[in-house]
Amino acid sequence: MVFDDPFHPFTDPEFEKQALALFKYQFENNDVYHSFCTGVKITPDKVKSIHQIPFLPISFFKTHEVKTTPFIPEIVFRSSGTTGSETSRHFIKSLSLYQKAYYSSFQFFYGDPYSYTFLALLPNYLERDDSSLIYMMTDLVQNSASEDSGFYLYNHEDLYQKLIKLKENGQKTILFGVTFALLDFVEHFSIDFPDLIVFETGGMKGRRKEMVKEEVHTILTQKLGVPKIHSEYGMCELLSQAYSSGDNLFNTPPWMKLLLRDEKEPIPSLIDSSFKYTEPTTGAIQVIDFANLYSCAFIATEDLGRRHPNGAIEIIGRLDSARLRGCNLMVI
Repeated sequence: MVFDDPFHPFTDPEFEKQALALFKYQFENNDVYHSFCTGVKITPDKVKSIHQIPFLPISFFKTHEVKTTPFIPEIVFRSSGTTGSETSRHFIKSLSLYQKAYYSSFQFFYGDPYSYTFLALLPNYLERDDSSLIYMMTDLVQNSASEDSGFYLYNHEDLYQKLIKLKENGQKTILFGVTFALLDFVEHFSIDFPDLIVFETGGMKGRRKEMVKEEVHTILTQKLGVPKIHSEYGMCELLSQAYSSGDNLFNTPPWMKLLLRDEKEPIPSLIDSSFKYTEPTTGAIQVIDFANLYSCAFIATEDLGRRHPNGAIEIIGRLDSARLRGCNLMVI
Protein backbone atom coordinates (compact mmCIF):
# COMPACT_ATOMS: atom_id res chain seq x y z
CA MET A 1 0.00 0.00 0.00
CA VAL A 2 1.30 3.48 -0.87
CA PHE A 3 0.86 4.64 2.76
CA ASP A 4 2.68 1.74 4.44
CA ASP A 5 6.15 3.34 4.57
CA PRO A 6 5.76 7.07 5.21
CA PHE A 7 8.99 7.48 7.21
CA HIS A 8 10.95 9.73 4.90
CA PRO A 9 11.26 13.49 4.29
CA PHE A 10 8.36 15.33 2.69
CA THR A 11 8.31 18.77 1.14
CA ASP A 12 5.25 20.81 2.14
CA PRO A 13 3.46 20.10 -1.18
CA GLU A 14 4.29 16.38 -0.88
CA PHE A 15 3.03 16.28 2.69
CA GLU A 16 -0.26 17.93 1.72
CA LYS A 17 -0.72 15.59 -1.24
CA GLN A 18 -0.10 12.57 1.01
CA ALA A 19 -2.45 13.93 3.70
CA LEU A 20 -5.30 14.51 1.25
CA ALA A 21 -4.89 11.02 -0.22
CA LEU A 22 -4.84 9.46 3.25
CA PHE A 23 -7.89 11.48 4.27
CA LYS A 24 -9.81 10.09 1.29
CA TYR A 25 -8.63 6.56 2.08
CA GLN A 26 -9.64 6.75 5.74
CA PHE A 27 -12.93 8.42 4.91
CA GLU A 28 -13.74 5.44 2.70
CA ASN A 29 -12.40 2.69 4.98
CA ASN A 30 -12.95 3.87 8.57
CA ASP A 31 -16.59 3.65 9.65
CA VAL A 32 -16.18 5.84 12.74
CA TYR A 33 -14.26 8.54 10.89
CA HIS A 34 -16.66 8.36 7.93
CA SER A 35 -19.63 8.91 10.24
CA PHE A 36 -17.89 11.82 11.94
CA CYS A 37 -17.00 13.52 8.64
CA THR A 38 -20.47 13.13 7.18
CA GLY A 39 -21.91 14.36 10.47
CA VAL A 40 -20.00 17.63 10.12
CA LYS A 41 -20.86 17.68 6.40
CA ILE A 42 -17.29 17.46 5.10
CA THR A 43 -16.45 14.95 2.38
CA PRO A 44 -13.28 14.48 0.28
CA ASP A 45 -14.72 16.26 -2.75
CA LYS A 46 -14.97 19.46 -0.66
CA VAL A 47 -11.47 19.32 0.82
CA LYS A 48 -8.57 20.95 -1.04
CA SER A 49 -6.24 21.74 1.87
CA ILE A 50 -5.00 19.94 4.99
CA HIS A 51 -6.56 22.76 7.00
CA GLN A 52 -10.01 21.67 5.81
CA ILE A 53 -9.61 18.04 6.83
CA PRO A 54 -11.87 17.16 9.78
CA PHE A 55 -9.87 16.10 12.84
CA LEU A 56 -11.46 13.36 14.90
CA PRO A 57 -11.84 14.34 18.59
CA ILE A 58 -9.46 12.22 20.61
CA SER A 59 -12.28 11.26 22.97
CA PHE A 60 -13.60 8.92 20.25
CA PHE A 61 -10.80 6.52 21.17
CA LYS A 62 -12.54 6.09 24.53
CA THR A 63 -15.95 5.29 23.12
CA HIS A 64 -15.42 3.67 19.71
CA GLU A 65 -13.22 1.16 17.91
CA VAL A 66 -11.35 3.52 15.62
CA LYS A 67 -10.16 1.24 12.82
CA THR A 68 -9.30 1.78 9.19
CA THR A 69 -10.22 -1.44 7.36
CA PRO A 70 -11.46 -4.46 9.36
CA PHE A 71 -8.70 -6.37 11.17
CA ILE A 72 -7.88 -8.36 14.27
CA PRO A 73 -5.40 -6.29 16.29
CA GLU A 74 -2.00 -7.65 17.24
CA ILE A 75 -2.28 -5.65 20.46
CA VAL A 76 -4.56 -3.02 22.01
CA PHE A 77 -2.76 -0.13 23.68
CA ARG A 78 -4.62 1.65 26.44
CA SER A 79 -4.02 5.02 28.02
CA SER A 80 -3.26 5.27 31.68
CA GLY A 81 -5.80 6.99 33.89
CA THR A 82 -6.98 7.53 37.40
CA THR A 83 -8.84 4.68 39.07
CA GLY A 84 -12.27 4.23 37.55
CA SER A 85 -11.68 6.72 34.73
CA GLU A 86 -12.48 5.91 31.14
CA THR A 87 -9.37 5.14 29.08
CA SER A 88 -8.57 5.30 25.40
CA ARG A 89 -7.93 2.23 23.26
CA HIS A 90 -5.74 2.11 20.19
CA PHE A 91 -6.22 -1.04 18.11
CA ILE A 92 -2.87 -1.88 16.50
CA LYS A 93 -3.04 -3.85 13.27
CA SER A 94 0.73 -3.92 12.75
CA LEU A 95 3.27 -3.81 15.56
CA SER A 96 6.01 -3.59 12.94
CA LEU A 97 4.50 -0.28 11.79
CA TYR A 98 4.61 1.04 15.36
CA GLN A 99 8.23 -0.12 15.71
CA LYS A 100 9.15 1.71 12.51
CA ALA A 101 7.35 4.82 13.80
CA TYR A 102 9.12 5.14 17.14
CA TYR A 103 12.49 4.02 15.78
CA SER A 104 12.30 6.50 12.90
CA SER A 105 11.01 9.34 15.11
CA PHE A 106 13.82 8.82 17.62
CA GLN A 107 16.47 8.41 14.94
CA PHE A 108 15.40 11.63 13.22
CA PHE A 109 16.27 13.67 16.33
CA TYR A 110 18.86 11.61 18.26
CA GLY A 111 20.42 9.11 15.87
CA ASP A 112 20.42 5.32 16.16
CA PRO A 113 18.51 4.52 19.37
CA TYR A 114 20.23 1.19 19.84
CA SER A 115 23.59 2.95 20.27
CA TYR A 116 22.42 4.36 23.63
CA THR A 117 22.22 2.90 27.11
CA PHE A 118 18.56 3.23 28.18
CA LEU A 119 17.61 3.52 31.84
CA ALA A 120 13.84 3.46 32.34
CA LEU A 121 12.43 4.76 35.64
CA LEU A 122 8.76 4.02 34.96
CA PRO A 123 7.34 2.25 38.04
CA ASN A 124 3.66 2.95 37.39
CA TYR A 125 3.86 1.95 33.71
CA LEU A 126 5.62 -1.31 34.55
CA GLU A 127 2.49 -2.32 36.46
CA ARG A 128 0.63 -2.47 33.13
CA ASP A 129 0.94 -4.70 30.07
CA ASP A 130 -1.03 -2.51 27.64
CA SER A 131 1.15 0.62 27.58
CA SER A 132 2.59 1.76 24.25
CA LEU A 133 5.38 3.51 26.17
CA ILE A 134 6.42 0.28 27.92
CA TYR A 135 6.32 -1.61 24.62
CA MET A 136 8.65 0.97 23.07
CA MET A 137 11.00 1.12 26.06
CA THR A 138 11.18 -2.67 26.32
CA ASP A 139 12.28 -2.88 22.70
CA LEU A 140 14.84 -0.10 23.14
CA VAL A 141 16.26 -1.71 26.30
CA GLN A 142 16.38 -5.25 24.89
CA ASN A 143 17.96 -4.24 21.59
CA SER A 144 20.37 -1.70 23.01
CA ALA A 145 24.03 -2.43 22.31
CA SER A 146 24.69 -1.83 26.01
CA GLU A 147 24.26 -4.54 28.62
CA ASP A 148 23.74 -1.76 31.18
CA SER A 149 20.30 -0.86 29.80
CA GLY A 150 17.39 -1.77 32.05
CA PHE A 151 14.23 -0.90 33.97
CA TYR A 152 14.01 0.48 37.49
CA LEU A 153 11.13 0.50 39.95
CA TYR A 154 11.99 1.96 43.33
CA ASN A 155 15.59 0.68 43.55
CA HIS A 156 17.05 4.18 43.43
CA GLU A 157 20.41 3.20 44.93
CA ASP A 158 20.97 0.77 42.04
CA LEU A 159 20.06 3.46 39.53
CA TYR A 160 22.45 5.91 41.15
CA GLN A 161 25.35 3.46 41.05
CA LYS A 162 24.57 2.67 37.41
CA LEU A 163 24.64 6.36 36.50
CA ILE A 164 28.02 6.78 38.19
CA LYS A 165 29.42 3.83 36.23
CA LEU A 166 28.05 5.08 32.90
CA LYS A 167 29.41 8.57 33.51
CA GLU A 168 32.86 7.21 34.34
CA ASN A 169 32.84 5.06 31.20
CA GLY A 170 31.68 7.93 28.98
CA GLN A 171 28.71 5.95 27.63
CA LYS A 172 25.88 7.62 25.71
CA THR A 173 23.02 7.35 28.18
CA ILE A 174 19.32 8.21 28.27
CA LEU A 175 17.32 8.27 31.49
CA PHE A 176 13.61 8.03 30.67
CA GLY A 177 11.44 8.65 33.72
CA VAL A 178 7.95 9.46 34.83
CA THR A 179 7.90 12.85 36.57
CA PHE A 180 7.05 11.76 40.11
CA ALA A 181 9.66 8.97 40.04
CA LEU A 182 12.40 11.32 38.84
CA LEU A 183 11.55 13.75 41.63
CA ASP A 184 11.54 10.91 44.17
CA PHE A 185 14.98 9.86 42.92
CA VAL A 186 16.61 13.29 43.10
CA GLU A 187 15.29 13.86 46.63
CA HIS A 188 17.90 11.34 47.79
CA PHE A 189 20.54 11.29 45.03
CA SER A 190 22.28 13.86 42.89
CA ILE A 191 24.94 13.57 40.19
CA ASP A 192 26.78 15.89 37.83
CA PHE A 193 26.33 14.13 34.47
CA PRO A 194 26.19 16.85 31.75
CA ASP A 195 26.13 14.36 28.85
CA LEU A 196 23.14 12.47 30.27
CA ILE A 197 19.92 12.90 28.26
CA VAL A 198 16.94 13.00 30.63
CA PHE A 199 13.40 12.48 29.33
CA GLU A 200 10.65 13.54 31.71
CA THR A 201 7.24 12.14 30.93
CA GLY A 202 3.94 11.23 32.47
CA GLY A 203 3.22 13.76 35.19
CA MET A 204 2.53 12.98 38.83
CA LYS A 205 -0.07 10.20 38.38
CA GLY A 206 -1.60 11.22 41.69
CA ARG A 207 1.64 10.36 43.55
CA ARG A 208 2.79 13.93 44.26
CA LYS A 209 1.41 17.45 44.25
CA GLU A 210 1.20 18.86 40.73
CA MET A 211 3.96 21.31 39.90
CA VAL A 212 4.61 23.81 37.13
CA LYS A 213 6.78 22.17 34.48
CA GLU A 214 9.46 24.86 34.68
CA GLU A 215 9.84 24.18 38.41
CA VAL A 216 10.16 20.43 37.78
CA HIS A 217 12.81 20.98 35.12
CA THR A 218 14.78 23.38 37.33
CA ILE A 219 14.95 20.78 40.10
CA LEU A 220 15.97 17.99 37.74
CA THR A 221 18.65 19.98 35.91
CA GLN A 222 20.24 21.02 39.20
CA LYS A 223 20.13 17.56 40.78
CA LEU A 224 21.26 15.62 37.69
CA GLY A 225 23.75 18.18 36.40
CA VAL A 226 22.26 18.39 32.91
CA PRO A 227 21.71 21.57 30.85
CA LYS A 228 18.16 20.77 29.72
CA ILE A 229 15.35 18.28 30.30
CA HIS A 230 14.05 16.59 27.17
CA SER A 231 10.45 15.55 26.63
CA GLU A 232 8.33 13.45 24.29
CA TYR A 233 4.91 14.49 23.05
CA GLY A 234 3.19 11.20 22.45
CA MET A 235 0.08 9.34 23.50
CA CYS A 236 -1.48 5.95 23.11
CA GLU A 237 -3.64 7.25 20.25
CA LEU A 238 -0.54 8.13 18.18
CA LEU A 239 2.20 5.92 16.77
CA SER A 240 4.72 8.72 16.15
CA GLN A 241 6.20 11.17 18.65
CA ALA A 242 7.25 14.80 18.69
CA TYR A 243 10.35 15.63 20.71
CA SER A 244 11.63 18.53 22.77
CA SER A 245 15.32 18.98 23.54
CA GLY A 246 14.43 21.58 26.16
CA ASP A 247 12.23 24.54 27.05
CA ASN A 248 9.01 22.62 26.31
CA LEU A 249 9.37 23.33 22.56
CA PHE A 250 8.39 20.40 20.35
CA ASN A 251 9.30 19.54 16.78
CA THR A 252 7.93 16.70 14.68
CA PRO A 253 9.47 14.20 12.27
CA PRO A 254 8.63 14.80 8.58
CA TRP A 255 5.63 12.42 8.51
CA MET A 256 3.91 14.16 11.42
CA LYS A 257 2.59 17.70 11.93
CA LEU A 258 1.16 19.63 14.85
CA LEU A 259 -1.37 22.21 13.68
CA LEU A 260 -3.24 24.80 15.70
CA ARG A 261 -6.88 25.73 15.40
CA ASP A 262 -9.13 28.25 17.08
CA GLU A 263 -10.44 26.34 20.09
CA LYS A 264 -13.83 28.03 19.61
CA GLU A 265 -14.15 26.74 16.03
CA PRO A 266 -13.48 23.00 16.10
CA ILE A 267 -14.74 22.29 12.59
CA PRO A 268 -12.85 23.68 9.55
CA SER A 269 -14.65 26.28 7.50
CA LEU A 270 -15.40 25.61 3.84
CA ILE A 271 -16.68 29.09 3.09
CA ASP A 272 -13.44 30.57 1.76
CA SER A 273 -13.24 29.45 -1.86
CA SER A 274 -9.55 30.46 -2.04
CA PHE A 275 -8.75 27.86 0.63
CA LYS A 276 -6.43 30.29 2.38
CA TYR A 277 -5.81 29.65 6.05
CA THR A 278 -4.02 31.63 8.73
CA GLU A 279 -3.01 29.54 11.72
CA PRO A 280 -3.58 31.19 15.11
CA THR A 281 -0.49 31.79 17.24
CA THR A 282 -2.16 29.97 20.12
CA GLY A 283 -4.81 27.29 19.80
CA ALA A 284 -5.92 23.72 20.23
CA ILE A 285 -3.43 21.17 18.93
CA GLN A 286 -4.39 18.95 16.02
CA VAL A 287 -2.11 16.14 14.92
CA ILE A 288 -1.49 14.59 11.52
CA ASP A 289 0.39 11.31 11.92
CA PHE A 290 0.87 9.26 8.76
CA ALA A 291 1.85 6.27 10.92
CA ASN A 292 -1.77 6.10 12.12
CA LEU A 293 -2.68 4.37 8.89
CA TYR A 294 -4.98 1.80 10.45
CA SER A 295 -6.67 4.01 13.05
CA CYS A 296 -7.07 7.72 12.26
CA ALA A 297 -4.27 9.98 11.08
CA PHE A 298 -6.14 13.21 11.89
CA ILE A 299 -6.71 13.76 15.61
CA ALA A 300 -7.97 16.79 17.53
CA THR A 301 -6.30 16.66 20.94
CA GLU A 302 -7.38 18.30 24.19
CA ASP A 303 -4.10 20.21 24.48
CA LEU A 304 -3.31 23.88 23.92
CA GLY A 305 -0.20 24.99 22.09
CA ARG A 306 1.67 28.10 21.03
CA ARG A 307 3.55 28.32 17.73
CA HIS A 308 7.00 29.92 18.03
CA PRO A 309 8.73 31.79 15.19
CA ASN A 310 11.05 28.83 14.55
CA GLY A 311 8.02 26.60 13.96
CA ALA A 312 8.24 24.68 17.24
CA ILE A 313 5.11 24.16 19.32
CA GLU A 314 5.07 24.96 23.04
CA ILE A 315 2.61 22.89 25.06
CA ILE A 316 0.89 25.41 27.33
CA GLY A 317 -1.96 23.49 28.92
CA ARG A 318 -5.32 21.88 28.38
CA LEU A 319 -8.61 22.96 26.86
CA ASP A 320 -10.84 24.21 29.66
CA SER A 321 -13.59 21.75 28.75
CA ALA A 322 -11.27 18.74 28.54
CA ARG A 323 -11.21 16.17 31.27
CA LEU A 324 -7.78 15.17 32.51
CA ARG A 325 -6.50 12.22 30.55
CA GLY A 326 -3.82 9.99 32.01
CA CYS A 327 -2.02 9.24 28.73
CA ASN A 328 -1.25 12.90 28.08
CA LEU A 329 2.52 13.00 28.55
CA MET A 330 2.81 16.74 29.03
CA VAL A 331 0.99 17.61 32.23
CA ILE A 332 1.72 21.16 33.33
